Amino acid sequence: MKNYVLVLVLFLSFKSYSQKYDLSDMVTKEMHNNIRLNYTLVHQPDEKVGYNLQPTMGFVGLNYNIPLTNWLYTGAGFHTAITGDQGGLFTLGVNLGVNLPIYKNLYFDANAHFGGGGGYRSLVNGGGIIYPNAGLQYKKNGYSFGVQYGYVNFFTGIQKNDNISFFVEIPTTLRIASYKQAQKEFVVANSTTDNFWKKPAVKSVQQVTFDYFFPFGNSRTDASTNPSYQQIDKVLSIIGFEYQKYLNENTFIYAHVDAMYAGLTAGFMDLFFGVGKNFIETKHVNFFAKMGIGAAGGRIYPEGGLTMYPSVGADIRFSDKFGLSLHGGYHRSVGGIASFQAYTAGFSLKYYGVSGGIKDPFTEKKGKSLKTQGVQIGVQNQTYFNVAKFGIPPSNLQLIALKINYDLNKRFYIAGEASFAYKGKSGGYAHGIFGLGIKSNKFLNDKISLFAEVAAGVAGGGRVDSGEGILIRPTAGINFHVNNDLNFNISGGQMTSPYGNVNSTNLNVGFTYSLSLLNLKK
Repeated sequence: MKNYVLVLVLFLSFKSYSQKYDLSDMVTKEMHNNIRLNYTLVHQPDEKVGYNLQPTMGFVGLNYNIPLTNWLYTGAGFHTAITGDQGGLFTLGVNLGVNLPIYKNLYFDANAHFGGGGGYRSLVNGGGIIYPNAGLQYKKNGYSFGVQYGYVNFFTGIQKNDNISFFVEIPTTLRIASYKQAQKEFVVANSTTDNFWKKPAVKSVQQVTFDYFFPFGNSRTDASTNPSYQQIDKVLSIIGFEYQKYLNENTFIYAHVDAMYAGLTAGFMDLFFGVGKNFIETKHVNFFAKMGIGAAGGRIYPEGGLTMYPSVGADIRFSDKFGLSLHGGYHRSVGGIASFQAYTAGFSLKYYGVSGGIKDPFTEKKGKSLKTQGVQIGVQNQTYFNVAKFGIPPSNLQLIALKINYDLNKRFYIAGEASFAYKGKSGGYAHGIFGLGIKSNKFLNDKISLFAEVAAGVAGGGRVDSGEGILIRPTAGINFHVNNDLNFNISGGQMTSPYGNVNSTNLNVGFTYSLSLLNLKK
């Protein structure tokens, strides 16, 4: 009987790929997006609020922007501190901007960024940030740079300042299909002549990482009062996510984010960008080295935030799609008076992908077929009621969230989410969670569908009493479908922290844009 059940489950899981379609039946779209990196010097408030702050903070941003028209764009991004005394200040938000030609390659660019986050709670209070700016941009061959005048405003607190910022933009192209065509297989014919398929696919790796930090030297915590800034003598447990994009067969660039879930009071996180290289590569084993630069902080001695992270490791590949990585490294703040430093060791679960084209990016060999992978990208406003805190009274929290669902089949999906507080006197609180979801078919003229999720992850900051950071959150909700690719949604649930005192009812309202990635099968 068990064997029959197993066969039925496998049949249902892969049913969406059982029928093959011709590539000419696929409706495709090419999105010309860009990645914007900006740097701003923010003067610190005159009111010291008990802190002996340096006069300026170096504030860097990473934003992914998507054009809506030839002059209007939107997107989302992170900001973080790298100099000054606010290492550990991170924000997440959404963007809306205009880009208009002035003369030849010169453009006028203006945008507003709204989000949540923070470092010192007394400076940002609830954590809400709005960052409007305007200036000039010079474009050439898709790349650009510019200068803008803006106003970094944590409007719930006293951290605010007008400033001049500098930015560069790097173009990136995303080739996709409609979400209506998700979870199907399209045969690649030798006679394909559509210009869309002339560009090769892109090789990428996504991985969930589990690391352990072993602090040493002058690594100290800011979460102790007796003695103040006590030496860290515990191993820190870290969970993270990394995305790698290959530039050639053995060199890649990557983005990496971590959060701590055990070892200190919750609140430590980091964000890195870097380059890596595979030195010895066989069919099943690969040795690599990476160098990352970024920002880190929270619950450690106040520093600027700028951090380096070299590492080495080995991959064991089980199949074309999945593998395991073992790695070790050295995590160290740069320029801090009392530098946090730690040796690291851990492992990663890796997913290998080649997508966006019918030819291998390095051999130019055509694949056999394309499998369309459904992905949903959403933004939510999240409300958590009567959230327990330590040292201050409970309150309701408002968070802004970026959410990504990755379909396993027509029914089940994996969900990932990052959320930052912007109101509720807990600026600096954030959480990152992963989970499993199930969704119904559409009904009522294909306008309504239902879904339910169970997720778990890590949280910290803002005096939210989540213990060392582990949280669990089941939710259920309703999608209101505008069309095949866009829906609005509302959901509710309960967030609890097994090692803290948080037990909060939750309400989420947002929208989701759905698309299909084009995964190459060789």
